[in-house]
Amino acid sequence: MKFAIKTFSAALLAGAALTALPATAQVAGIATLDTTDAIMQTKAFAQAYQQIGTTFTSNSQMIQAKRKEINDINAQLDTNKDKNLTQDELDAAIKAKNPLLTQLEAKEREIAQLQQPIVTAQAFAVESIADRYAAAQQQVITQKKINMILAPDAFIWAPEAVDVTKAVTAALDLAVPSVGITPPANWQPKQSTGGLYEQIQQRLLTAARVQAIRNAQAQQAVQPAANPAAPATPAPQQPQPESR
Repeated sequence: MKFAIKTFSAALLAGAALTALPATAQVAGIATLDTTDAIMQTKAFAQAYQQIGTTFTSNSQMIQAKRKEINDINAQLDTNKDKNLTQDELDAAIKAKNPLLTQLEAKEREIAQLQQPIVTAQAFAVESIADRYAAAQQQVITQKKINMILAPDAFIWAPEAVDVTKAVTAALDLAVPSVGITPPANWQPKQSTGGLYEQIQQRLLTAARVQAIRNAQAQQAVQPAANPAAPATPAPQQPQPESR
């Protein structure tokens, strides 16, 4: 299943904006909203992704193992051993008809097959929440008497009261407290789901990378120095002159 990488409809992209703030806090009826964040912060999203992670644990483990195998193959193709497989090195392997390339392609196909049920389950869960998004947004618009919603990056500066993302999330939590992760037979995602799903996955990937960096920094901070200074050796005592 391939997802068309397109943005959400103008109504969703421009129109997601509602936080749990009093209506009087809005600035001249103008609000801002992050549609993707509003969906990702829902309880249904968190529960669905956690359930998917548990359900497809074996797939994830096999994917991790396959990726390690790919890294090992890439290391063999890295002829100058600088831990950086360049296009020139790949071209040389192709020209030489290196059999490792066939293994590499096979591993990548296996990973794609293992990822397919995970992607399908995630996309189905995301779409199930997104289907209720427009109604949740309209509910917040009405409650807060909003006349205009803009994307967050449309503002150079704005008070926190303008952001209504949390309000839309709260409305979604009430409208769709949970979603399934098993789509019906022959289910295909909507075109708009593809763009939203890609945005969500990119944000999750970025967050994981940031967390990995923080974990590495924290680990380095608690580790002792690689070459701790050796304890000072006491200076040898000078012989004392004999007393006469």
